[in-house]
Amino acid sequence: MKKVRDKKEISLRVSHKEAYIINKKAFKLIYSHYPQMIISWIACVIWNALTPYASIYLSALIIEEISTDRNPEKLKSLVIITLTVTAAISLINAFLSKWKDTQCAGMFYKVNRILANKLLDMDYVTIDDIKTHERLSTIKQNQNGGGWGLIRVIWNYDSIISAIFTFIGGIALTVSLFVKAVPQGSGRLTALNNPVFIFAVIGIMLLVTCISPALSNKAGSYYANRAENHNLGNRLFGFFGWLGHSREYASDVRIYRQDLICDKYNSDKTNTFGSKGIFARMAKGPVGLYNAAAAVVSVIFTGVVYIFVCLKAYGGAFGVGLVTQYISSITKVSASVSQLIETVGDMRNNASFLKPVFDFLEIPNTMRQGDKAIEKNDCIDYEIEFRNVSFKYPGSDEYALKNVSMRLKAGERLAVVGENGSGKTTFIKLLCRLYEPTEGMILLNGINIADYNYLEYLSMFSVVFQDFRLFAFTLGQNVGTRVEYDKEIVESCLCKAGFGERLNKMEEGTETYIYKEFSKKGVDISGGEAQKIALARTLYRASPFIILDEPTAALDPVAESQVYSNFNDIVGDKSAIYISHRLSSCRFCNDIAVFHKGELVQRGSHESLKEDAGGKYYELWNAQAQYYNS
Repeated sequence: MKKVRDKKEISLRVSHKEAYIINKKAFKLIYSHYPQMIISWIACVIWNALTPYASIYLSALIIEEISTDRNPEKLKSLVIITLTVTAAISLINAFLSKWKDTQCAGMFYKVNRILANKLLDMDYVTIDDIKTHERLSTIKQNQNGGGWGLIRVIWNYDSIISAIFTFIGGIALTVSLFVKAVPQGSGRLTALNNPVFIFAVIGIMLLVTCISPALSNKAGSYYANRAENHNLGNRLFGFFGWLGHSREYASDVRIYRQDLICDKYNSDKTNTFGSKGIFARMAKGPVGLYNAAAAVVSVIFTGVVYIFVCLKAYGGAFGVGLVTQYISSITKVSASVSQLIETVGDMRNNASFLKPVFDFLEIPNTMRQGDKAIEKNDCIDYEIEFRNVSFKYPGSDEYALKNVSMRLKAGERLAVVGENGSGKTTFIKLLCRLYEPTEGMILLNGINIADYNYLEYLSMFSVVFQDFRLFAFTLGQNVGTRVEYDKEIVESCLCKAGFGERLNKMEEGTETYIYKEFSKKGVDISGGEAQKIALARTLYRASPFIILDEPTAALDPVAESQVYSNFNDIVGDKSAIYISHRLSSCRFCNDIAVFHKGELVQRGSHESLKEDAGGKYYELWNAQAQYYNS
């Protein structure tokens, strides 16, 4: 197997202004979806940033009293105040933490829901485009692998708000350090009162404070700029590292010894996360050096603070109690400034990962929604007409469907046949208005379907797609497609679809969970049983048009025969469109449409089409029938 080569590093840096704008936009987006989560988070952050100073201040007063007057009454009062304040802080902190934990539960999934809501709101043509899924995949890889994107916005605002309020509280307890003067007569230590000296010390502190996070940001930028390597490494590990755990691949892995391929990749020390891989080399090289330098600079700052505070105390500017207050406070001030600078740098790095998020969220919907209501009652005979309809898939120059004209009247049974790629599925997707025609129009009772309310038009169709999906919900919810459903109708639809015998064996009936994701009592079902449930789902919806795309592909011959023989009873007076590769299964339809290379080449009954020796249907029928005839 080829080794994964390191990709060339690409700079992801953006300007501070651009980073501020896009991070602010992301914060507003999250707040608009989950205001309670953000408010509880911020309240907790501010409280946790300010409350430590109460303890620092009261502790300083107690130490100062012990080291000077030692007044028992005053000490007693200070201790009682300290205990009371500490208890009150703990109580309020417990309340805020509970509020925050409740609102932030499942935060990761809440952020993902923003992306999911966009998917649900997208035009189907956009969802069906592979580029859309590539965008979404990149966003999720950035988020799951390196923690970049929307999820990081919350962490960064947490950090920046915490830093600001920690700085404010620290300054309030630190400012007197530079105001209190060393008494005259303290010799050379009176030089500490000189404004020049004070500003020099402040300058050194600020310089050292700013250098440390700058070095940390530089180290972090290496990881940000290598996000593509990180994502690729995660994908490879996610596949090869867990292939042996996949039940559906278990037989192939053992028969073809694919575990040897996995072992070769997983034991390669030069891969992305290996001991000789790119991230290991960075950790040993520039990233490690920058982080080490940041730690050294931080220690230098601590040394400068201790020297300055202790010299002023030694000179008589203040007592021992204030020494603890100043050292604790000024250390927090420094940490907050470092945190602020580091967070700003991280927000700048993250801005490059927020761009694709907003590119995805701002994909426009171009399909006309329409506003015309569809009149619905049992007396209306619906008719759909394709009028010179042609269609090209986005980004393609070739027609998937070309100049198709046909009518489908109420109550008809239409079979759609043709080879793979002939345009059958495209025809169905246009009919359901998942796509819009590139040329021509589709009419419902003489009105362009684009003029109808989009959701109302969709409700006209019940479809079993070839690649249909069932969910790990209850059987009734899968058929009824909602939490609350009509049990009697669900049972009736399941029986019509041929699932009645299996239903009778289920102790919990329609409340039986399919699969075991949400219930230990969940049942596994075969492909044929799943197809029957999907068919029952189309019947439950009671739409005037039923579309079945290879609805019996997973059924055994007996079950398939039962579906065909009961087809009219199953469909009732609804219009039915049936797609199949097996032409023998189309004989119960009174009308057959034959597609070839995107064109409607024939239409008629089974008998008339079979007699046309020069037609496509004759060719397809005899290609299959020869095996049965022989």
